[in-house]
Amino acid sequence: MSIENTASLSWEEFERVEMRVGTILEVNDFPEARNPAYQLTIDFGTIIGIRKSSAQITQRYSKEVLIGRQIVAVVNFPKKQIGKFRSECLVLGAVGEQGDVVLLAPDFKIENGLRIA
Repeated sequence: MSIENTASLSWEEFERVEMRVGTILEVNDFPEARNPAYQLTIDFGTIIGIRKSSAQITQRYSKEVLIGRQIVAVVNFPKKQIGKFRSECLVLGAVGEQGDVVLLAPDFKIENGLRIA
């Protein structure tokens, strides 16, 4: 899809999107998912707390390499039921032509929960 075909977003709408930094605490296989995915437990700091998410990132990342890694996620979407799993945030990444995802992450270790601007 080209950017010309997408709907414009107002500045006020963009400001409502809560993108925050979190650290992955736990990674589990998600065999019930339609596409290969992991179940993640992510720490977003004292204000937001611990959230869970499902992420289709198995092509580029092993479970071991994800533990302790900081990522960026949207934390104010409604929760989404995926089979028996309830996703509480949306982990962000760049999607390649083959569907492989490269996670968005800060360059340096920073405080969990910091807002992306």
